[in-house]
Amino acid sequence: MPQGQEFAEHAYDLLTSVGAPFDQDTRLRRMFGGHGIFCDGVMFALIADEILYLKVDAETKPAFVDAGCEPFTYDKSGKSVALSYLTVPDDAAEDIDELRPWAHMALAAANRAQAKKKPRKS
Repeated sequence: MPQGQEFAEHAYDLLTSVGAPFDQDTRLRRMFGGHGIFCDGVMFALIADEILYLKVDAETKPAFVDAGCEPFTYDKSGKSVALSYLTVPDDAAEDIDELRPWAHMALAAANRAQAKKKPRKS
């Protein structure tokens, strides 16, 4: 299994291989000791400690939980904080056809979250 930057690039390659829209405007960016993966400017995937996480929301989270996915958590002031990203199902970790619907659900969740944000004042 690739490690560090290699793992991030491997995960990025998998996601861009699932087809449109990921094959067009998807970017890998280092951030907070890990990586974010963006499609059309919206972050839909997170890589931390060589684990790929996908964005979830109230609509998609049940499917991820039913598939046995685990949440991304980090410690803040001695407390565990969970973000709205869950691991990829085991059967989709290396199989592009299995990954495709999960990637689309993640992008849809990220787009819904982005639409709810208030525009920044200039």
